[in-house]
Amino acid sequence: MLIDKLKILLLLFLFINVSCNDHEEFQNDPNSTTEANPGLLLTNIEVTALNSIDLNAAMASRYLVNVNLAEDAQYYGWDRASFGFYNTLRQVKKMEEEAENFNNINFVAIAKFFKAFVYEQITRQFGDIPLSDALQAEQGNYTPVYDTQRQVYLSIFELLEEANDLIDINGPAINGDVVYNGDLQKWKKLFNSYHLRVLMSLSKKENDPDINIPGRFSDIFNNPATYPIMESLADNAKYTFSEETGNVYPFWQNASITTSYVLEETFVERLKEFNDPRLFEMAAPDSNNSDDPMSFDSYSGLLGSAPLGTNVSRLTNGEGSALNSRYVDDPEAEPNLALGYPELNFIIAEAAYRNWIAADASSYYEEGIRASMNYYGIAEDQIDNYLQQPIISYQPATGLEQILKQKHTAMFLNSGWEPFYDNRRTGLPVFNVDGGGIINDEGVPKRWMYPFSEINQNQANLEEAIQRQFPNGDNINAEMWSIQE
Repeated sequence: MLIDKLKILLLLFLFINVSCNDHEEFQNDPNSTTEANPGLLLTNIEVTALNSIDLNAAMASRYLVNVNLAEDAQYYGWDRASFGFYNTLRQVKKMEEEAENFNNINFVAIAKFFKAFVYEQITRQFGDIPLSDALQAEQGNYTPVYDTQRQVYLSIFELLEEANDLIDINGPAINGDVVYNGDLQKWKKLFNSYHLRVLMSLSKKENDPDINIPGRFSDIFNNPATYPIMESLADNAKYTFSEETGNVYPFWQNASITTSYVLEETFVERLKEFNDPRLFEMAAPDSNNSDDPMSFDSYSGLLGSAPLGTNVSRLTNGEGSALNSRYVDDPEAEPNLALGYPELNFIIAEAAYRNWIAADASSYYEEGIRASMNYYGIAEDQIDNYLQQPIISYQPATGLEQILKQKHTAMFLNSGWEPFYDNRRTGLPVFNVDGGGIINDEGVPKRWMYPFSEINQNQANLEEAIQRQFPNGDNINAEMWSIQE
């Protein structure tokens, strides 16, 4: 009996040993590749980095008001943010490595664009950030130094120049592209259109001769053969939602969206004052006037800076327009728009206003409005009537305010935090902060505090960066380099 048991155990050991050896051999199959197609990484990078539908951004940018909670984004009461975007940068780095393995220069160019894009998102939140020393954990560097924000932006400019130089529209094809479906000319236009956005974000530095923001902007704008930019809505940086693929609009079938959020009062009142038909596409009539959805009198908003109780009381009395039901009822609703042709026109109009380029600010201002209304499917005769109103007609004396108000409208529920950063840079359009419910004593914050993870893991370099930038310490009202006069 004992001998039989020993035989069984020996046979079992031999079976397990052979199985393990076979499995190990399978894992190291010399006929299979250990490389990943960069297209498999591109899709996720696009969806993650270019996601622009953000309720917090919508509240901070005075588009929406939450009527169920006192949200920090609405009352400007936030403190710290995370370095989560570095996870996206790790994916971008991996894509670039795989692109080099596949000898595909166009994936490399797109990777450089995404590096620039993501680094800008991070630096605009905090100020100085790790860049030249970042993403080196595999080499044992877990405590990267912080680059100054000025150097970060110079690196971003360099990355965008390299991306534009590298991309070959007649070169190797790319796959996994849910933004432009492999159209490399449109990618090239995005690189340069985005470059103009970044340059405009540094308008406070327009008089710094060492950076030469106006000159850089002019070089791109005046050389379309080398630096093509977006020419129509077809060039929008977007991805389209689809019920068939399961990638549906984020608010689809989420009834709490229309019960928890209403449009902000100053935004609604501006659209009503301008007789703007986009209001009908963005909002639903309030409870007091739901029978006439095509009357501007049927719409109202609640004040983003008012106490929650005040807004709840007004809502109970029938005030406050919810989002248009299409955002919840339609799985495709509208595309996720990260950077669009309407926005680009307003950027160029502002550059003309600032005399960075020899162009007609009025023409680009009007084209931006027209493109935005086309995006919403507004009829051409309605657009013409809108543009002919004296209150809409471009006036050089009030040009900057007009441009920024229209740009703000065009970025409703898209472009992420861009409307907020425009306000931080220019103060336009004015974000109401005097409703009595503001948490932050100094009104609209200037930044986010650095994450706790850096305090725990990289404190020495973090403290050096804070002392270099902010004499009064790490706080949300401190002005980073990019917005200092």
